[in-house]
Amino acid sequence: MPNITVELLSGRTLDQRREFVAAVTDSAIAILGAKREAVRIVFQEIETTDVANGGTLVADA
Repeated sequence: MPNITVELLSGRTLDQRREFVAAVTDSAIAILGAKREAVRIVFQEIETTDVANGGTLVADA
């Protein structure tokens, strides 16, 4: 069973998440041979104050 964890900045809409899980699930089925009901995706939201790129907080960019 594929367990897929996705970290993303907060603010994505429910429709964006739906589209993303559909596409990732379809890819897991096609590439890994997984059964649709066995693909598990968990979102972990990250605030812009919790992540930095190139030495700068995303909140400050």
